[in-house]
Amino acid sequence: MTTVHIIDVESGNLQSLINAIEILGFKAQIVKSADDPELAAAERLMLPGVGNFGHFLDSLTSKGFEKPVREYIASGKPIMGICVGLQSFFAGSEESPKSSGLGFLDFKLEKFDSSEKPVPAIGWNTCTPHENLFGLDPCNRYYFVHSYAAVLDSATKSALDSAGWNIATARYGSQEYIAAIAKGNIFATQFHPEKSGHAGLAILKNFIEQTHPIIKHSDHENSLLLNDYSNYGLSRRIIACLDVRTNDQGDLVVTKGDQYDVREKEEGGNVRNLGKPVEMARKYYEQGADEVTFLNITSFRDCPLKDTPMLDVLKMAAKTVFVPLTVGGGIKDIVDVDGTHVPALQVATLYFNSGADKISIGSDAVYAAEKYYERGGRGDGTSPIETISKSYGAQAVVISVDPKRVYVDGPEQTKHKTIKTKYPNEKGQEWCWYQCTIMGGRESRDLGVWELTRACEALGAGEVLLNCIDKDGSNSGYDLELIEHAKGAVSIPVIASSGAGVPQHFEEAFKKTRADACLGAGMFHRGEFTVADVKKHLLKSGYKVRMDEDRSTIL
Repeated sequence: MTTVHIIDVESGNLQSLINAIEILGFKAQIVKSADDPELAAAERLMLPGVGNFGHFLDSLTSKGFEKPVREYIASGKPIMGICVGLQSFFAGSEESPKSSGLGFLDFKLEKFDSSEKPVPAIGWNTCTPHENLFGLDPCNRYYFVHSYAAVLDSATKSALDSAGWNIATARYGSQEYIAAIAKGNIFATQFHPEKSGHAGLAILKNFIEQTHPIIKHSDHENSLLLNDYSNYGLSRRIIACLDVRTNDQGDLVVTKGDQYDVREKEEGGNVRNLGKPVEMARKYYEQGADEVTFLNITSFRDCPLKDTPMLDVLKMAAKTVFVPLTVGGGIKDIVDVDGTHVPALQVATLYFNSGADKISIGSDAVYAAEKYYERGGRGDGTSPIETISKSYGAQAVVISVDPKRVYVDGPEQTKHKTIKTKYPNEKGQEWCWYQCTIMGGRESRDLGVWELTRACEALGAGEVLLNCIDKDGSNSGYDLELIEHAKGAVSIPVIASSGAGVPQHFEEAFKKTRADACLGAGMFHRGEFTVADVKKHLLKSGYKVRMDEDRSTIL
């Protein structure tokens, strides 16, 4: 059995990569020390990571990996970089000007232009190989999540070609960038193959086996799938969300309610049980979900941290779900049951190590924003948003917002950013602002969505999960005015949540707002519609979606 060795510099979720390698029938071996004899004996080596360029490269150097990695490459044995692993082969990045890359490609990465599109780039994109490259299929979509890239111009392309590099390119808005590189025994992808469904698993298999299957498609099929940039080149993301908690019998269940009330309607009703989280996550993955989000709505406060049931949920889900996993709830500075103080960064690391790709911060995002404004518009470096994004990158930090409408007679009646709504209340008031809440909607704060999202973006958050208390459980569609309100506040992606009841609601959000993704829950849990139903509807309506049809026989 072929063994794949994976260098670990504590930069993100490696568990999903291990799971992907093992489900393909190979053995995965983590290498944590540069002195590990396993490294010298490796026949297939991977250099994966997420987040900050400087954090990754500085860790690679400080842990003594640079020299053995260079020696391995010089030996001619195959090596694969993933995400920041690809970026490490370049000379440097404007993300971390003081940190040097390995320098195999002599130019630097730069940040995407955010004036025309959200940054980070989060989603599923096509890429065009200039030559056959480990079966990279221009008609498949792969999962990208990054703010910095090797942006291309004609001079750079010419230099890469002269230096013998085979590249695959992708476009994000008007910018073309490197999606994959290959030269000799070096292969690297900016996208995450372990999070790209069947298409990504095929790329991993081909690298491990060192095969380059010929991909053939008709000109018609290529023209349908490659030339659409209406969403900056990304397909429309559909996310399945699972609210997870313990029920009255102590079982871990997926639940859903109206306006955060998850109990059955009768007096003293039990917590609504809609299924087991791991089984449901796999079901949604098989239906074509682009991401799966777990919201731990009770945070399992009475459990010792390392025995948290959600860690087990993630570990088990990551074994069969090969799209991004987000987890929220309880990711904050905590005191464990034995009295140990555990910082939020350490809590997040446990989740990342268990299989999470992104973490979602709720109430603590509100606290961080309040402190940000108290300090005159700056952070102090201690909030969970700041500490986690500094280590893992902005794309790993989602803020989960739970707002509700507050009507006023006019903008002069509040200090918060208001909108003139098309839906006046019973008093005829046409102006409103969106008040943030904490503790699952149970407590209101003197902070609006506009102010919250702007502060959290400044602190380092990379995405907004935009819930709506007024719409939750209503099945009446998303609050479109709220979505546009939030999109006007930030340049990071915004996920529309709360209210979806039929596939048409997803179309409505993409058509009438600038939502970057749409999330569904109850309509999927109750079996009224599947994720595939939503995607088929969007496809018929002219929207590009990822249809994860298995083009191979890898499993």
